[in-house]
Amino acid sequence: MQDEQDRLVAAVAADPRYEALVARRSRLGWTLSAVIFIAFVGYLLLIAFRPALLATPVGTGITSLGIPLGLGLILLAIALTGFYVRQANRHHDAQMAAIIRDHGA
Repeated sequence: MQDEQDRLVAAVAADPRYEALVARRSRLGWTLSAVIFIAFVGYLLLIAFRPALLATPVGTGITSLGIPLGLGLILLAIALTGFYVRQANRHHDAQMAAIIRDHGA
């Protein structure tokens, strides 16, 4: 049983389609990570160097600009996570299943 699994793992790892899938999935993950990282660093830089801007009231209420911007960061993280999951479910999982199926599993 273990030999069969080892054979399958070796065959899948050597498949050029698997290598391309891993590269695409990695590129997507790093790109989305960079987007959220840049957004959070930008927000932190605003807090550090332009606190008065974030303290600016929104409309006639008591809410400052920092609150919707912070909420926007949270929503951005949720949206990017949802995008990644959708891509994985639509493309990556199907491609991985086809590769495994082609190697006899």
